[in-house]
Amino acid sequence: MTGIRLRVALVLIGLAVTSAASDAETVVLKGGTLYASADAAALPDAVIVISDGVISAVGKSGEVSVPADARAIDCSGKTVVAGFWNSHVHFTEHVWHNTGAAPAAPLTQHMQEMLTRWGFTTVWDLGSDPSNTLPLRKRIAAGEVAGPTILLAGNIFPKGGHPVYVPSEVQLPEVATPEEATKWARDWLAMGEDGIKLFTGAFMGDKPVINMDPAIAKAAVDVAHAQGRPVFAHPQNKVGVETVIASDVDVLAHTTPSERAYTDDQLARCKAQGTALIPTLGLFTTVVLDPNVTNRLIAATVNQLKQFSDNGGTVLFGTDVGFTTQYDTTQEVQLMHRALSERQVLASLTTNPARFFKAPKKGKVEQGFDADLVVLDGDPLADVGNLAKVSTTIRAGHVIYQKP
Repeated sequence: MTGIRLRVALVLIGLAVTSAASDAETVVLKGGTLYASADAAALPDAVIVISDGVISAVGKSGEVSVPADARAIDCSGKTVVAGFWNSHVHFTEHVWHNTGAAPAAPLTQHMQEMLTRWGFTTVWDLGSDPSNTLPLRKRIAAGEVAGPTILLAGNIFPKGGHPVYVPSEVQLPEVATPEEATKWARDWLAMGEDGIKLFTGAFMGDKPVINMDPAIAKAAVDVAHAQGRPVFAHPQNKVGVETVIASDVDVLAHTTPSERAYTDDQLARCKAQGTALIPTLGLFTTVVLDPNVTNRLIAATVNQLKQFSDNGGTVLFGTDVGFTTQYDTTQEVQLMHRALSERQVLASLTTNPARFFKAPKKGKVEQGFDADLVVLDGDPLADVGNLAKVSTTIRAGHVIYQKP
């Protein structure tokens, strides 16, 4: 399902990297232990040379020629991996308002707090005001703001499905017919969005969930797929999950804490269609105050993640950060580790999204690949929590975060 349909996302990623890399310096990372991919063996005392935003050489110390003018980053005692993807973020906080004219320094500062200090070099924004996010993306590509490559998804809601957690004064694109969904999807993509996010279930507080009709969801999916764009969906219950499957949505943007488990039929159909899952487990620690309820939500969502992964489904890392202010990724990786191995969690951050979104030059640390890298203070295969202990983040050959 994610083949030719997603070719446009790849093109946009490539354009963003190219524009930022045109004046990239030569950088060499020396002395660290390298995991070139999530399933690769460790390479100790590694040397990685970056030129013009691309990895130009990888090998052991003494086996790689280092340019005399290269900026050296000492990675002794540290671990180097490919740049991280966060496949579920939102640029909706007040700091992102009027990003086209706002001073660059505070934007870079908050970008560090929210994303780059956690190793993110590519993110999917699954819902924000494009009048803010499109200029922000442009300024990052131009090198004015230090940040990740940003991909955007325009939102579509069911009629009457204005979620209780979205301020009532915010106007949302609610649709009642397939024709309206078709128009909104076309308009979002024409505006410059890279994909679509459907609220196949909208949370209404103490009122019943408003679910999206499968025919409406399928109309939006058909528009996006015809243009090679992915579709994400936010289900709230079993009905919303069924709509995701029936309409051929590409990515479940959340697990579903109201359901204890996926059914065998749902798992089989998701696998057959190539549907991916973003678990967002940490999100469900923030929604209620009763720790007993929280524990039940986490148990259900961890179980769903384990089911999905054990069934061979693609898992993508995402935190819903921006909607939440829980920037630290430690809890998310530790919760995911209840269902996944350390290597599987690393894959959700690197190789899985690169493969799923058809970005063939991302997700690995190899010659010819984009110079998106993360230097960690510790080995993530020894302790999964080390995935949140970032020393340096590099995107397109530029250092966009370095720990003080």
